[in-house]
Amino acid sequence: MNKGLFDNIEDLAGRPLADRMRPTSLDGYIGQKHLLAEGKPLRESIASGHPHSMILWGPPGTGKTTLGKLIAGYCDMEFITISAVLAGVKDVRAAVTRAQQLQQEQGRRTLLFVDEVHRFNKSQQDAFLPYVEDGTFTFIGATTENPSFELNNALLSRARVYILQSLDSKDLRQIIDRAMNDAELGLADRGIELNDDLREQLSEAVDGDGRRVLNLLEIAIDLADSKRQSQVEEADLAEILSGTLRRFDKGGEAFYDQISALHKSVRGSSPDGALYWLCRMLDGGCDPVYLMRRIVRMASEDIGNADPRGLRIALDAWESFDKLGRPEGDLAIAQAVIYLASAPKSNAVYTAFNAAMHDVKTQGSAEVPIHLRNAPTKLMTELGYGKEYRYAHDEPDAYAAGENYFPDDMTPRNYYQPVNRGLEIKIAEKLDRLKVLDRQAKK
Repeated sequence: MNKGLFDNIEDLAGRPLADRMRPTSLDGYIGQKHLLAEGKPLRESIASGHPHSMILWGPPGTGKTTLGKLIAGYCDMEFITISAVLAGVKDVRAAVTRAQQLQQEQGRRTLLFVDEVHRFNKSQQDAFLPYVEDGTFTFIGATTENPSFELNNALLSRARVYILQSLDSKDLRQIIDRAMNDAELGLADRGIELNDDLREQLSEAVDGDGRRVLNLLEIAIDLADSKRQSQVEEADLAEILSGTLRRFDKGGEAFYDQISALHKSVRGSSPDGALYWLCRMLDGGCDPVYLMRRIVRMASEDIGNADPRGLRIALDAWESFDKLGRPEGDLAIAQAVIYLASAPKSNAVYTAFNAAMHDVKTQGSAEVPIHLRNAPTKLMTELGYGKEYRYAHDEPDAYAAGENYFPDDMTPRNYYQPVNRGLEIKIAEKLDRLKVLDRQAKK
């Protein structure tokens, strides 16, 4: 493997297990078969020795950096890596200068690997474009965020995006077994065992993160070694795993994907699915107040007048959480989510509101009809404000049949159309009766 300009490669024994474990061949690379299986375009590109610029998008611990190093090694390229978290303009210029020197003096190609590339602002991203264009280096950007939102279109047009997936339990188990069995990695010769059940527990606890599984494995072996044990005990592994967290970024794409899944589960009348995504977000550290704001919105948007109790239950859950806090208040949130998911659904209020708002924004400021205006002063009364207003309570059935409540020059609209579910069945029946009375009054 080539030593990069910004690499600090120590002796093998002094490096973390996750770094010692990096494969030196594509056959040793675990996971991402959808990209690197025989015959796949990316593998063929690497095998040909002519890789293209690319963006590697995926969760932490899925092998983005490892893949970048493998590509450089296979294609006999200088591997230069910089981190967008730490690097500035000076580091970018140094990388460009080094790549140009290698090209001019040795005819050697360079692979520039930019970790966390989404952390660079748009103007910093633009700085790479001319050097990608003229072949100064092949560019690989690694990101955990959606490139569509975080990267310049100009950069995206010059680099193909590859999506790396979280490692499955089979991949993780293979990583654990290799780490335990390979004498060169330094674990096998320590004489400490990790039984099959504990290996499975470890692979299931790391949320698809290969780096994390190796870090936790090394901690477990070190702990057993310090206790002079011949194997990792279940209680010790449980203690090590007790601090692990599921992946949740509180603001990035994963966050919005999960709230979307919760909302769609409620809308789709799946209380079990909704409860799962609620627990995922609570477990991941989502602010419960944000969740309650969204849940109250769901009560109006997706249940509406099909079951008006849903809005009250959502608000009661919010109030209960405010009084109880966590974890006791979490159950009130769960109750509201399950109720809303189980309730009859109607988006009639939502669609009616949007249609009315569209008219308001596109039709100008129509005057309020004279008969609907209030007349708090003598002058207004003399001008006829409210003169022909019909007080509904004085009309038969408390309904002023045929009355117009829209501006005079606006054709009356029918925004609200109740659905044939829940309480809106009754609401629709009433509105239909009132429309009959309106027609009779006009005749």
